[in-house]
Amino acid sequence: MAAGRLVICPTPIGNLEDVTLRVLSALREADVVACEDTRRTRVLLDRYGVKASLVSYHEHNERSRAGELVGRMREGAVVALVSDAGMPVISDPGFELVRASVAAGLPVEVLPGPSAALAALVASGLPADAWHFAGRSCWSWARRRRARRTSSPPSRRCGGWSRPERSRGRRRRWSPS
Repeated sequence: MAAGRLVICPTPIGNLEDVTLRVLSALREADVVACEDTRRTRVLLDRYGVKASLVSYHEHNERSRAGELVGRMREGAVVALVSDAGMPVISDPGFELVRASVAAGLPVEVLPGPSAALAALVASGLPADAWHFAGRSCWSWARRRRARRTSSPPSRRCGGWSRPERSRGRRRRWSPS
């Protein structure tokens, strides 16, 4: 039997109508959809009439579930990986599954889709010729300052994730001093 593959499927950020036709096709063709929250993913799938078998894949079961899903792919299954919103692996679960798939010699296909980091950069009005994405931002002032100095030359824009209630005033504090 031929080995299966992993398909990384980005999901809409905020508006379900932003899903691509390729993502919907991949979700329909998948033998199993690994998702961060089965309830949220079911809303997307039901909206477009996609009948798929869902399995939870989140930060608390990522390592154990990755081994199980690689086993299924070795038996020929096609596994689609989705996150709650945006591109899996980017500040969301998925790294362990991708790494295990690559180590097992299984094909990994990444479909294009929404990226909150790129949308924020474009909407910021800042030049987008050079920038650095820092992932989840550090909460302590000293750690943010150290990260800013070591990870990004002063001429580059730096972006990261933060919860709204924690980000009040953060833009000013991240600004070059």
